[in-house]
Order: sequence, then C-alpha cells, then structure tokens
Amino acid sequence: MDIASILGLGLGTAFILMSMILGGSGLGVYVNIPSVLMVIGGSFAAIMVSNPLSRVLGITKYTSHIFKVPNYELEKTISTLVNFSERARREGLLALEDDIEEVEDEFLKNGIQMVVDGTDPEIIKTILYNDLSQLEERHAIGIKLMSDWASLAPAFGMIGTLTGLIAMLSNLDDPNAIGSGMSLALITTMYGSILANMVLLPFKNKLQDRDQEERLTREIMIEGILSIQAGDNPNILKYKLVSFLDPVKRQSMMEELSGE
Repeated sequence: MDIASILGLGLGTAFILMSMILGGSGLGVYVNIPSVLMVIGGSFAAIMVSNPLSRVLGITKYTSHIFKVPNYELEKTISTLVNFSERARREGLLALEDDIEEVEDEFLKNGIQMVVDGTDPEIIKTILYNDLSQLEERHAIGIKLMSDWASLAPAFGMIGTLTGLIAMLSNLDDPNAIGSGMSLALITTMYGSILANMVLLPFKNKLQDRDQEERLTREIMIEGILSIQAGDNPNILKYKLVSFLDPVKRQSMMEELSGE
C-alpha cells in the first residue's frame, strides 16, 4: 500500500476537520446534503457525459493504482539484461532461449524472444515502442479522467453557489430561507474546492508519477533488448542502463554489477 497517499488523505481530512471544530461552530454547520449532491453527483454526471461509460466505470481501477506501490525492480531488470548480454556474447543469442521462461515481465520476455528468433532489429524496435505507446495511452485515460473531474468539481461548486443565492434572493422576506440559501451557496464552493484540491488533483499527480516510473522501466528494457540484439559489449550496456537511474542509485548499482 502507498503509505504517502493514505497518510496524506488522512492528515488533510484531520486538519480540515480540526479547523472547522476550532472555528467554534461545530461540524454540523458544514454538513449539507444538497451541496454534496450538487458537487459530487453533478460533477460525476458531467464526467459520464464527456466520456464513454466503460471508461468511467474503470475509474475504480485507476484509483486502485494510486494506493498500490508498484515494484518495477529497476536494479533487478538491469542486472538481468546485463547477464543476458554476457551470456549472448559468450554462447550466442540462441543460448538465451533457456532463460526466457524465468523472466516474469511479459514485455521483457517477448522482446528477448524476438531477439532469439532472429527478428529484424527495426521490427523489434517498432513493436516494442508501439507497445510502450499503448501503455502510455492507457495511463493517459486515467490521468485525464482525474484532471477533468478536478476541473469540474469547483465549477459545480460555483453552480451550487448560484443556486443558493437564487434561493436566498427569492425569499428575502423569510429569514430562515435566507440562512439556508446562503449556507448552500458557501458550502458547495467549499466542497468543490476540497474535492478538487485534496483528492482529485493529487490523484492525477500520483497517476502521472506511476506512468513515469513504468515508462522508465520499459525504456530500460527496450534499450537493453536492442543492445543485446546488436551485440554490444556488456560493459557498454551496463553503463547505458545505469545512466537511466537516479544519480544516488548509480554508484551502488555499478558496484553490485561489478561484484557479479
């Protein structure tokens, strides 16, 4: 589980509730069901209008990615590719066929299999980058959903504000109606801002991070696969792949590979 996402949502909710309580009015004044229906229900309905139903129903799948920490094992991937390169240089590309079944990642397995099968380098490159493009397009759907919803939530908060003001102005002779109308006007704006800035925009940013991490993993695999197919020196491949890593991790990775 992604502790940062869970902790962030928990702390954000706690701080907002504490500020409401310390404001002296109690939590009850901030609870307004019509405002919830206007902001959450209205903005979600707008998302359904602007997207295919299958995409909207998949929003729970994208949300689950936010709370799961992927383990792409970049160091293990680099080590595997360097080992493949060394073996291919010693025994030939066909020798890699014995190790393919041990590869867990389907993308890497398919790439190495194409190398063993003697597929043309340009075809391998085209297939792998097409696969990467499809991955990015799938990720972009979830990112766009969160981004669109984040932009719509405050807008429906403003619609609720206008609704409350209209209700208030149409009943100026009734003090109770004025109070409820003003409450609806202000609380819907607050709900829209909280939903967008504490939930949806952070969710979008986290999905973008997930996309960058997986894309980096795939780019390392592509570089390794093409280098093995081209017969590059394993030491050169080692430096190529390690250069993708964060500078802090490069030194330890080089030491680990040198110790093998």
